[in-house]
Amino acid sequence: MRRNRFLAALLLSLLAPLAWADRLYQVEVIVFRQAGEPLPASQLAPDDWAAKSQNIDGFAPQPLALQVEAAKLTPANGYEVLLHKSWSQNVGVNPSRVALSNGEPQLGHYPVEGTLTLQQNEVLNLDASFWANQFDADGLLTASEHLQQSTRLKEGTLTYLDHRSLGVLLRVSPL
Repeated sequence: MRRNRFLAALLLSLLAPLAWADRLYQVEVIVFRQAGEPLPASQLAPDDWAAKSQNIDGFAPQPLALQVEAAKLTPANGYEVLLHKSWSQNVGVNPSRVALSNGEPQLGHYPVEGTLTLQQNEVLNLDASFWANQFDADGLLTASEHLQQSTRLKEGTLTYLDHRSLGVLLRVSPL
């Protein structure tokens, strides 16, 4: 009996690292503005908004699977899509942080910029931080809306992150 417990413990200790190995996921994100006046954050987007992040341009692009959802986010329905991207990346025990942006850069900032951090432990964890920026005629950053949220994700399920004036639709699916 004691030997069986030892063998079971040994087997679990050998297989446990495999359970937490990096897995390849398709990540798709839609950032959108909701109807109403933009609600600026108390602080502008930081100059180092993408620090310690990998740019998703280095990841394999994936076909957009949330086109039906994006098509509903129209001005007629009170929405404006600011960013819609899809890529594949490995996610594991160590946090994987990526930087996303959309639009023409002005003095180090984009009209839409943000980071996603994914980590797989017992569950899939997400930290999201996005800024929708406004610039003056000289390209100086004058106002930023900021959405920042952390949540647990269920693989393959569409997740909605809500902010007063911004929203995010996100799906992380295993490949």
